[in-house]
Amino acid sequence: MTSDALLYVILAVALLLVAVVVSVALVRGRVEPPTDTTPADTTVAEPDLRPEPVVTEPGLEVPETAQGRLVRLRARLARSQSTLGRGLLVVLSRDHLDEETWEEVEETLLAADVGMGPTTELVDKLRARLRTEGAKDPAAARSALREELVALVDPTMDRTLAVDRVGDTPGVVLVVGVNGTGKTTTVGRIARVLVAEDKTVLLAAADTFRAAAADQLQTWGERVGVDTVRGPEGGDPASVGFEAVKRGTEEGVDTVLVDTAGRLHTKTGLMDELGKVKRVIEKQAPVTEVLLVIDATTGQNGLTQARVFAEVTAVTGIVLTKLDGTAKGGIVIAVQRELGVPVKLVGLGEGADDLAPFEVDTFVDALLGQ
Repeated sequence: MTSDALLYVILAVALLLVAVVVSVALVRGRVEPPTDTTPADTTVAEPDLRPEPVVTEPGLEVPETAQGRLVRLRARLARSQSTLGRGLLVVLSRDHLDEETWEEVEETLLAADVGMGPTTELVDKLRARLRTEGAKDPAAARSALREELVALVDPTMDRTLAVDRVGDTPGVVLVVGVNGTGKTTTVGRIARVLVAEDKTVLLAAADTFRAAAADQLQTWGERVGVDTVRGPEGGDPASVGFEAVKRGTEEGVDTVLVDTAGRLHTKTGLMDELGKVKRVIEKQAPVTEVLLVIDATTGQNGLTQARVFAEVTAVTGIVLTKLDGTAKGGIVIAVQRELGVPVKLVGLGEGADDLAPFEVDTFVDALLGQ
């Protein structure tokens, strides 16, 4: 290669190196190093991990099932009614049962509002039984007492509520009683019992003397989606019952519950009016159930009331309210014996679902503290 040719080659290589250096510089000038592209006046929001608030429409209350009520009421009854049973068992478990002991048994039963007739019957049967079987064994005495109490409360009575439709008309339940026994509350609770059993219900506010009673009943109904038929304050209660049963028939309702005004059993005019309510309703449909609400704490005084109401309205069942620690359990036996009709429902508390069917075995076991 000549010297001129070599010079050209060197120059070409030099130019090529210069071009490469310039290109790299230009590229570096155009490409900026990575920087925080987030604007200085903004922040990156942290993800919100809190649950979205649940928005629900105001709904209806779901009444407690019959099983749930019974479990709770059994426990409460057992806590509140065992004094009578314990007292009897202590006496009957003595080594020697003399006349003085049996008088003590009678006094215990009478103090618990069992009543004279049932008390005499129970004592006579226990005396004969323990004389034969012996009373040395406390377990045997308990067993004998339990069996005789169950027989006295009478498990053969039909305690089902007659609330079902009769042909094309609804079952009609008339709820009666004196002032202060808790009739309106009882009607509302019965409505909850029936709704829990998937029955359709209509309420009749036939206590037209107190607007507060109609308001209270309507509130009970609204809580479980049940309508209430009302009349003008001071209006004819019989017409309210009539219209409610008429509407219940037209709408195919299962049961119409009729709340009546509390009235003293000694007021003849008011009692006659109650009889009129029943007669007027029966122009539309038969009254399938007449429930007499009795405050269990009134004891023997409740029997006089019961007697008069039974004569006027042909009572078919009893609801004992407030059968808690202040009540004496013997009233169950006394009122059934007095009227010849069963206790069908008992209430033991202030809650909306503190009403349940009466069960003989449960009641007697509660009396004995079992």
